[in-house]
Amino acid sequence: MKALIQRVSAARVEVAGEVVGAIDRGLLALVGVEPQDDAGSVAKLLHKLLNYRVFGDEAGKMNLSLTDVQGGLLLVSQFTLAADTKSGLRPSFSSAAAPAQGQALFDLLLEQARAQHAQVASGRFGAEMQVHLVNDGPVTFLLES
Repeated sequence: MKALIQRVSAARVEVAGEVVGAIDRGLLALVGVEPQDDAGSVAKLLHKLLNYRVFGDEAGKMNLSLTDVQGGLLLVSQFTLAADTKSGLRPSFSSAAAPAQGQALFDLLLEQARAQHAQVASGRFGAEMQVHLVNDGPVTFLLES
């Protein structure tokens, strides 16, 4: 699994003009699922999402995690993260998980995140979404499980 995370001061996801998920300070995670991913991949990625130190401490150093700052977590499924872009000028999606597997693992990630963290929101799997965010920093990292 991959997650492109962005530290945000605010983020929201809309589907057909309706806000389906929103957070204030925290992390926006665009999540891609690959065929080899499983429940273990979900657990590893969630551990990183909750504990990766990307928030500034009193000295301004990135020493605090999402859990430490009690920030929001906005999960958005994005199969394009699993695209193969190594050759040519058009992405290949053969390296992305099938939709049923992708949805099952994304739903598991969402369920486990809600069980372990107080503020969790999400987009809608498979929907055409508009993501609005204010990247704080900017700070962006690609996490892999």
